[in-house]
Amino acid sequence: MKISEVAAVLGAEICQTQFDDVEVTGAYTSDLLSDVMAYAKDGGALITIQAHKNTVAVASLVNISVIIICNSRPLPDDMLEAAKDESIAVIRTKENQFTVSGKLWGLLN
Repeated sequence: MKISEVAAVLGAEICQTQFDDVEVTGAYTSDLLSDVMAYAKDGGALITIQAHKNTVAVASLVNISVIIICNSRPLPDDMLEAAKDESIAVIRTKENQFTVSGKLWGLLN
């Protein structure tokens, strides 16, 4: 399932639009960025409430394709600019991490 399809099914807003619409191969849910660096998989989605520039840096390190920000968190401009520079999609949803994780698991499995 492509990033744009994931966003549509989740009813999420695509906040950073300059990315390759690639297949999402999995997902990892965490707010602890060191945990993401250790365990997230290539090409997956990161489900988090951490809406800041460091989230993009970590996503880039582990080759995350899309960052899904939950709970309608505000997105700072420097985060979106960093994501644009790295071609990482950023989408935002009003739902919490548990709900998004469950929905995404259902979509990908």
